[in-house]
Parts: sequence; structure tokens; C-alpha cells
Amino acid sequence: MLVTATGMLASFTMVLSGTIVNVASPDVMGAFGVGLDKAQFLATAYIATMTASQLLNAWFVGTFGQRSAFVIVLVVFVLGSVICATSPDIDVVILGRVMQGFAAGVVQPLVMVVIFQVFPKEERGLAMGIYSMGLVLALGLGPVVGGITVDLLGWRYIFMVPIPLVTLAFALGVVFIPAGRREGARRAFDWVGYGLLCVGLFCLMSAIANGQREGWASDRIVAQFAIGAAASIGFVRSQLRASAALLDLTLFVNPRFAAAALVTFVFGIGNFAMNYLVPVYGQLVQGYTPTVAGFLLLPAALAALTVFPIIGRLSDRTAPQVPVMGGLVLFALGAALLSTTDVNTTFWTMAWFAVISRFGMGFITPPLVASALRALPPEQLNHGSGTINFCRQLGGAMGINVLVACLELRTQFHGDALTATQSAGNTATRELIARVGQLLGDTGLGPDLRQALALDHLGSMIVAQARTMAFQDGFMIITTVFVLALLPAWMLGRSQRAA
Repeated sequence: MLVTATGMLASFTMVLSGTIVNVASPDVMGAFGVGLDKAQFLATAYIATMTASQLLNAWFVGTFGQRSAFVIVLVVFVLGSVICATSPDIDVVILGRVMQGFAAGVVQPLVMVVIFQVFPKEERGLAMGIYSMGLVLALGLGPVVGGITVDLLGWRYIFMVPIPLVTLAFALGVVFIPAGRREGARRAFDWVGYGLLCVGLFCLMSAIANGQREGWASDRIVAQFAIGAAASIGFVRSQLRASAALLDLTLFVNPRFAAAALVTFVFGIGNFAMNYLVPVYGQLVQGYTPTVAGFLLLPAALAALTVFPIIGRLSDRTAPQVPVMGGLVLFALGAALLSTTDVNTTFWTMAWFAVISRFGMGFITPPLVASALRALPPEQLNHGSGTINFCRQLGGAMGINVLVACLELRTQFHGDALTATQSAGNTATRELIARVGQLLGDTGLGPDLRQALALDHLGSMIVAQARTMAFQDGFMIITTVFVLALLPAWMLGRSQRAA
């Protein structure tokens, strides 16, 4: 039990660190004078690096053993936290987030395997449910802790909050995490494959993030897309030929594992995008403080906690596609309801819609993970856990990246459409300008200045409305993603019956 508690503490802290920055995006944008497309790298740099390092888990454990790998990456995480907190510009913050994400990517599959080994076969679904409870609690607490920290101390301090927890996990890990290193020659490392993966992720995500600002057809963006695609294809080819592949593609020959991995990828897209979108929406559209915006997802996390133990136990006794498909429907419903909100929507209405979506998550994660790992023999568990986490994180990194790009595109689209309606023949516009001009006239301002300020106010209203409509489109995109995920979830049931 102490081994489980130690591993869960480390994983909890890593997930907390991944979501704690979501409420800080507006403050970082103001501190460094950057847009949302640049600020979102605080989240996506962490997730993308975590995605790449998921595949290092098997090599780390095979080379250093479970205990040594555990403590090494915790040290890297602390160093990254210090770099983020003391950074002079946003690029250095992103470097620190890369170091944090590297550590998180190695720790999470390592902890999953340790817990899977500790519990007997008939209780592994319950074990995944308990483990998932800690992760969901961290997802909910991250924005809350981040919001309170930003309001009381400033955005830099959010990177210092996890250090005490990581220090405690380090001390417990030295004592309780098993050594776990196999005897014999150390496992070779596929540097070529890992390099291709990193280049592919970096180029594709940079191209998506910068495309709106630099032009989607610009030479730099086209080159980044081309290099990213070539590196990604090269990575897949290298894994088919490498003697010590980072990603064991033979796992996908197993239809049960392949179906679970596909659902995990699609689920990761929508899940991470929702975690990012709601707190940012609360600040940029609703005008909430970071603390209030952080609390938007806390009721949802607490609601999910109530269902995880039940679904974890149920996943040991029922077909996995039943709770997974039910959870996807609930998640899609919550996102669809959020797409109907605007600046006049109350806090608790938004929180309730988030509860519906997060409640659905409780039906998805435990049976999905348990089904994927159950399909594998013991010698493939390390690779399997790293791969299933890789699929989820890859979906999450791409989900946030693509969603922010869509927000930028849709904001411009709605802004242009609204601006086109602001003509002299628009009665509502004339009345608004006249009313604002009258109010300003009561302050003693001259006619020319009143007119200029009234037009500026009109422009601010157009920007706010365009941003609201763009976020509504973003929630509807998430809804569509979860609906599409029903197909691979249904395939999960077919593949299990075939097996």
C-alpha cells in the first residue's frame, strides 16, 4: 500500500503541474506581451514532452531500475520548476516546462506498472479506478491551486507549489519503490527514433500554433509541416526496423489493445482540450479572476471521484465498451451545453455543465486502461503502459494545439463578419454610438473625442462578441470529437468478442 501511495503522490503532482498553468495564461500573455497562440505552449510544451518521454519508460526502467528511474526524473522535474519560476522570458519558461514534462512522461507509466504488479489480477480494474481518482482530483485541483496562487502571489509561484510534494515523493520513493532492474546487459536506446519523434512533434505543433500569425501558406509554416510529416513517417519506419524500438508497433497487432489505444487517443484530444478551454474561457469571456476560473472545474472533479471506484470495480466484471460509450456520450453532452454559454451565463450553470462532462470521464478511464493492459502478456506491460499513455498524451497535445489555432481562426472570422454589419444603415449601431457619446458628453469631453471613444467602445464589443462565438465553436468541436470516438469504442467491444 505504501508503494501505491508513493506512486500516486508522484503522479498526482505531475498532473497537478500540467493543469496548474491553465489559469495563468492571461497573466503570462500580459507579462511577456504575447498572444494566446504563444501562451498555450506553457500547456502544450509540457504535454508534448510528456508524450515523447512516455516511450522512454521501458528503457529507463530497464537501465536504471524502477527506483532509480523514479528518483532521477523527480530531480529533473524540480530543476525544471526552478527554471520556470526564475525565467526572464517566455522561451525560458517553455524550456522549464519541457523539463517538467519529460519527468512526468517517465513517471506516469512507471507508476501504472508498479500498481498493476502490486494488485492481483482480479482487482486490477479497481486499482486503476483508485489510481484514476488521484489523477482526476489533480485535474480539478490544478486550476484552483493555480488561480489562488496567481491572485495571492503572482504567476511565477505556480511553479514552486509542486516542489514540496515532489520532495516528499522523492523521500518515499527511495524507501518504498522496488529496485526492479533486470539482470544482464542494459537495454539499447533508439536515439534515431527518439530524435525523429521529437522533431516531428516540435515541427507539427509549431506550425499549427504559428500558422494563423505567420500565414498558413508562408514558407516557414509549409516547411515545418513538411519536416514534421517526414519526421513522423520516419519515426514509424524506424520503429519497424529498430532492434530496441521505443514504440513496440507489434502491440497494435493485438486488436483489443489497438482499439483501446484508438479510443484513448481520441479521448485525449477532447479531454485535454476541455481542461484547457474552460479556465481560459472563464477569464477571457466571463471576466473571472484566476481563482474563480480555477474553481469552475473543481465540482466536476469531485463528481468524477464518486464514480471512479464504482466503475473501476465494474470494469472487472463487464464488457469495457458499455461504460466507455456511456462516458463518451456524457462528455459530448457536457461540451455541447457549454457551447451555448456566454458572458451572461452564471458560474454554477457553467460548473454544472462541466460536471456532466467530467462525470463521463469516470466511466471511460478505468475500463479503458484495464482492458488495454489485460490484453498483454506480463513481459509487454512496460511497453504497453507507456504506449497507452503515449496515445492519450499525443491526443492531448494535438488537441490543445489545434483547438487554440481554431480559436484564433474563428475569432478572426466572427470579428470580420460582425465588423461588416457595422454600417451607417445599422440602426442598433447608430443608437449605441449616440448613447455612448451622450454619456461621455456629460463628462465634458469634446465632440471629436466622444466620437472616437464611442467607436473604440464599439470595437471592444465586437472583439468580445467574436471571442465568445469562437469559444462556443471550440466547445462544439470538442463535442464532435467525442461523438466520433463512439466508433472506436464500439470496435473495442467487437475486438474483445473476437478475442
